[in-house]
Amino acid sequence: MPVVRLRSAVCLLGRFPALAGVDLDAAAGEVVLLSGANGAGKTTLLRLVAGLVPLYSGEAVVLDHDLAHDRQGARRDLALVGHETFCYDDLTVRENLSFAARASGRSVAAADAALERLGLAHVRDVDHRRLSAGQRRRLALAVALARAPQLLLLDEPHAGLDADGRSVLDAIVRSAPEEGRTVLLASHELELARPLANREVVLTAGRNLAAEPDPIEPDDASDAAQVAEVAP
Repeated sequence: MPVVRLRSAVCLLGRFPALAGVDLDAAAGEVVLLSGANGAGKTTLLRLVAGLVPLYSGEAVVLDHDLAHDRQGARRDLALVGHETFCYDDLTVRENLSFAARASGRSVAAADAALERLGLAHVRDVDHRRLSAGQRRRLALAVALARAPQLLLLDEPHAGLDADGRSVLDAIVRSAPEEGRTVLLASHELELARPLANREVVLTAGRNLAAEPDPIEPDDASDAAQVAEVAP
């Protein structure tokens, strides 16, 4: 079974179809880029996969859990990094990481490893409220890694990061396949995101704009920008 399998997936926000029939497969160790204009449904798709919005119709299976019947079953093994960190303001960086690791059944050692990997050791004892925007973005990614997710969902992950932070993020995404981790990455910064992806899926008005292209071999990652060319 794919890690993510969507068939004619429909999600409503109020009475508006934010997803209007999306098909998507994502295999273990694959990095899939979701692109499209504002309002195309990229964030809603990530939130559907994370079990945060209900499936109105169609099929959605994530990590062998049918989201039509069980929206929470896969949450322990996935992590969503969005625009908010959802960290506690009165806890330090390390305390937030340790809390996230223990809540998902991981060890404190996993939290410390994520702290080092994201270059946050120098602010480990700083409260979340005192962090800069870029440091908060790094912490959100560190929290996700501390959970050791099989599936990593990234919504505009390059936003708010400086050049060094973007390099750290890129290294994490590139290493995901060898770590057995699948990544769904939604981005408008295509010049940064395309080189990281095995393939690109374009959304428009809550639908796939075109059939998904064949996967890119790792050695061909530099050609990723040409994979999802779509006729107008």
